[in-house]
Order: sequence, then C-alpha cells, then structure tokens
Amino acid sequence: MTRTVAVGVVVLCLLATPGRAAGQEPGESAPAAASPAQTPAPPASTDEHGMPTDAPTLHIRGFTDIDFAQTDHDEAVPNGFSVGQFVLHLSSSLGHKVSFFGETSFTARSNTYTVEVERVILRYDYNDHFKISVGRYHTPINYWNTTYHHGLWLQTTIDRPDMIKGGGTFQPVHFVGLLAEGLLTSPTLGLGYNAGVGNGRGEIISRAGDAGDANTNRAWVGKLYSRPAALYGLELGTAVYHDLVPVADTPGFPELIASAYVALTRETPEVIAEFSHVRHHDQTSNLDYNSHAFYVQVASRLPNAPKWKPYARFERLKGDADDPVFGALDSTISTAGVRYELTDLAALKGEYRHTKRIGEPYVNGVYAQVAFTFGD
Repeated sequence: MTRTVAVGVVVLCLLATPGRAAGQEPGESAPAAASPAQTPAPPASTDEHGMPTDAPTLHIRGFTDIDFAQTDHDEAVPNGFSVGQFVLHLSSSLGHKVSFFGETSFTARSNTYTVEVERVILRYDYNDHFKISVGRYHTPINYWNTTYHHGLWLQTTIDRPDMIKGGGTFQPVHFVGLLAEGLLTSPTLGLGYNAGVGNGRGEIISRAGDAGDANTNRAWVGKLYSRPAALYGLELGTAVYHDLVPVADTPGFPELIASAYVALTRETPEVIAEFSHVRHHDQTSNLDYNSHAFYVQVASRLPNAPKWKPYARFERLKGDADDPVFGALDSTISTAGVRYELTDLAALKGEYRHTKRIGEPYVNGVYAQVAFTFGD
C-alpha cells in the first residue's frame, strides 16, 4: 500500500509539472535516468550503526491533558477527574521536497484506551504556490479544525466548539484523499488555497472513509483564505464542501457545506468568529433541509500580567427538526474562563459553562484542565 501511495504521489507531481523531473526547480537540468538493473551506489558515509548519515530523521512532539469536571447533572457529563487525549505528532523529511507527518491519539474509555490515527500525510512541496499530498487530514473546512488539531495545549479554551467537535457530526472533522495547497499571491497579500478530493463521510457519519468510500461518489473541498502581511495575526477565509452522505436504505443525501470565518490571534486581543451552513437534499421528495452553526470567541492577555488570559465564547447550533441526516439540532453553549501559563510548555485552564441541548436539561458546570506539550 505504501509503495502504491508513493507512486501515486510521484505520478501526480509529474503530471502537475510537465517537462521537469519531480522535485526539480526551474532552471535545473533533469537528472539522468537509472537503468532498472542498476545497483544503487552505497551511501557516501554512515554512522556507528552503519546507517546512512542522510537517512530520514524522525521528530516527535507530544501533547496531553488532565481534566476535572463538576456539573449539576452527573448523567449529562461525567464528573470528577479524567485523562485527556495523549497525542503524538511525528514528522520526517523523506528527501528533497518530500515529507511525512503523522498524528496519533490515545483516548481513555471506561474500560480501555482507544487508539486513533488522526492524520497521516505524505506531501510533496514543489514551491510555495503548489504543494500536493495524500493521506488523512483535518478537513480544511474552517479555521479551528486546521489550526488547533488534537493537542489541547494549542487552543485557549478547554474544549472545541460544538460545530467542529471531535466525534461530532455537524461538519466532517477528517478527510481521506488528495489535497493541493499553496499561495495564490505573494506573502504581502497572503491569499492562499486548499483544494481536495476524497472519500467523504463514512457509514458512521462522524467518521471519514478510512478503509474506502462508502459509496461511488467522491467528496470535494475548496478553501480560500487571506493572511495579509500588513495585518499581523489576521486571517479571513471561506470554504465549500460537497459529498453524498450515506444513509441506510436510501440513495444517500447530497450535502453542501458553506463556511466563513475571521480570526485575529494577536493574544491581545484574540477574536475568532466562524459560521457554517449545511444543506441536505432529499432526492426522493426533492426537499432541502438546512442547518447552521456559529461561535464567537474573545480573549486577551492581561497587559500587566501576561500569563493570565481571560476568555469567553458563545456558540449556537440550529437545524431543521426533520433533517434526515442530523435529526433535530438545537443547542446553545456559553463559556467563560481563564488560562494561566504555568511555563512556556504547560497551561492551567478553568472555566464555567452553561449548556442547553434540545430534549435535555440545562447543564451548569465548572471545568479545569492542565494541558502541556513535550518533545523536540
């Protein structure tokens, strides 16, 4: 399988750059082709173990968190202490312009730990304007999903917004397939893109099609964003995603997701706002079902005590009650908290959260988390 993926990536790169060998910069001459029977030359030098000194170097970085929750409804949210996700990021250069990145998580359950391959990506960087990769990604459908990933030390708050929550269904968190990305303009304007095609949602719609597509339809995603150099920390973006969602005993439901966001992450202040609209089309009745979600998060480090970072977030999710894919969706969550930097690599967070979901009682709770990162 690895050889097939690698060959596929090289072929795509050759198709994208006619007349040049893969990895060749403009102006370079093409290297001579080796005979199939030719024996590779031995490495120029080796280390004390006989390994080539130019062999790939693996870099590992880890993230984890320990959490506490106390709510007024034990049945709605497990109370007490819990171990959060233990996450490992693996990265390695595989040669000129080719690299690998992987993310694996270990999540505590009632009687075991589950292991999940969150991301596994083989990427070829032709230049700043064109990079192509194959693997399992965090779907580039909004800001949060491609900025904070699974290490909770990375984000200001304890939890992700409901609209892009891990294991949630409103937006596909993961995407398996091919992805092209790069800059459309100079860094001064900072206009960039993501464009991908892949398997889309699985038969369990909260999961991606890791073992193959659930139907004959391929999902696609496109995103445009701007990071103007003159406005440090500002990013604006919009994305569109399309798929045919598999639902048992039906021909499936075409799904169209459109989203937009603005993020200002200067720490003083931090403002992130996102909106997403999801439409499902019933091919039998020719009816459309619409759902939408948004959140606004504000935070700022205190001028005279920069280790302290108060924050607040309001989020809303609402959908048609008879949506054949989601069912009834209606939730409102208000959050207020503070983050304190224990060190440059560890943070303590505490927050109050008020949650209302359709068909459930109001839940008031206090939450605490210590989150940290380690490794090279």
